[in-house]
Amino acid sequence: MGIGGKTVEQALARLVDMTAGAVPIGREEHLARIAKAQAYMRAQQVAAVWLNAGTNLLYFTGMKWHPSERMVGAILPAEGPLVYLAPAFEEATLKDFMLVDGHVHTWHEHEDPCALFAGVIKGLGIPPGAHIGIDESTPFFTSDGIRQQAPDYTLVNAKAVTAFCRTRKSPAEIALMQRAKDMTMAVHIATASILRVGITTKEVEAFIDRAHRKVGAPAGSYFVIVLFGEATAFPHGVSYVQTLKDGDTVLIDTGCKLHDYISDITRTYVFGTPSERQRAVWNAEKAAQQAAFEAARLGVPCEEVDAAARRSLEASGFGPGYALPGLPHRTGHGIGLDIHEWPYLVGGDKTPLDVGMCFSNEPMICVPGEFGIRHEDHFYMTENGPRWFTRPARSIEDPFGLAG
Repeated sequence: MGIGGKTVEQALARLVDMTAGAVPIGREEHLARIAKAQAYMRAQQVAAVWLNAGTNLLYFTGMKWHPSERMVGAILPAEGPLVYLAPAFEEATLKDFMLVDGHVHTWHEHEDPCALFAGVIKGLGIPPGAHIGIDESTPFFTSDGIRQQAPDYTLVNAKAVTAFCRTRKSPAEIALMQRAKDMTMAVHIATASILRVGITTKEVEAFIDRAHRKVGAPAGSYFVIVLFGEATAFPHGVSYVQTLKDGDTVLIDTGCKLHDYISDITRTYVFGTPSERQRAVWNAEKAAQQAAFEAARLGVPCEEVDAAARRSLEASGFGPGYALPGLPHRTGHGIGLDIHEWPYLVGGDKTPLDVGMCFSNEPMICVPGEFGIRHEDHFYMTENGPRWFTRPARSIEDPFGLAG
């Protein structure tokens, strides 16, 4: 139901801008994040944290700056205001992007920014021997340069601080993610409606990008994977273009960005009449996804959610473990400003589930030489347990629940 029957123009005409009322994270929330991080840093005896250009800098300061070979970022001390580091010729631009005010320390192209970093740390009154957290996304050449220029300090992984804050999403973050996922779900429904015998994966990808723009994602698709037939058994796609045939399994994985927060949804169904084999595997995937959701309870280790999905799959004859036919990857990942964030629903991740954590739930079944089935929806943890962002696929005949 809802698969095929419409032209591209008809499908696009049914889509509308869905971004009304969605607002970006404001300065006050960024200041609250900084205060939360500083309190945690003091408790953990971390004297300062380097926030490298990228999503950690964006999360705490609201500044959008693409990481490159030039050292740009902010030093967040456990006490007092943060300060920025940037090339001198970028100072004016940096200030233009600045949402949280702070003094900018600059370096010229012939100077070593890591030496500047060490000098700023000392200037902040941080004593020798103190622990300095280095943003986990910092390039090695930068962290190694800091180590050489600041030998009197103990460098530690800042993940303890960044992940502590970022994994627990605020209501404002969850609202943006909900809207982004609603937008992508509308795109999924529209995409299914344009399928026809002979359409190529490239044509479908192009439509998905146009559809994301139509619902209000300014950059279109953040990513897109479209697979038909045997290629659906490859979790992240193949190198060649496929053409749709009657009876093919169809797997579409895509998402967009709304005010920097990301959606990521996969739907799998059949173009034409499903075989009993396709139906059985589809239903086994749905059962595993539900088992993972039901295992997600506050305080439960992340790895138990993965284990629940694998127990369900093994009961259906798949696996065991990562063996194929079965689930070759983790059950899920965190999501927010990055499409893959900590913590992860995988064996070995003992992080207890907490309020505000957001995860994909996608225990994909890969059957080499035949097809793959992945249902991917996301949930977030509330005080009463998990809550879906999007309603899981209903059935192989009615994946979008269009029958009401």
